[in-house]
Amino acid sequence: MGSVRVDLIKRVAERLLEEHPESFSKDFEANKKALENFLDLRSKRLRNLIAG
Repeated sequence: MGSVRVDLIKRVAERLLEEHPESFSKDFEANKKALENFLDLRSKRLRNLIAG
């Protein structure tokens, strides 16, 4: 079984996908780079959870 993501992570990720669908793909590394343009994340773990 996989782990359950926190609602905050889901909300942020869904909102980013709605507002900027062209900026994200299935490539995890590319998504991490794209997040730098939209969010100021200080936590590496939070960035990785949203990018995934």
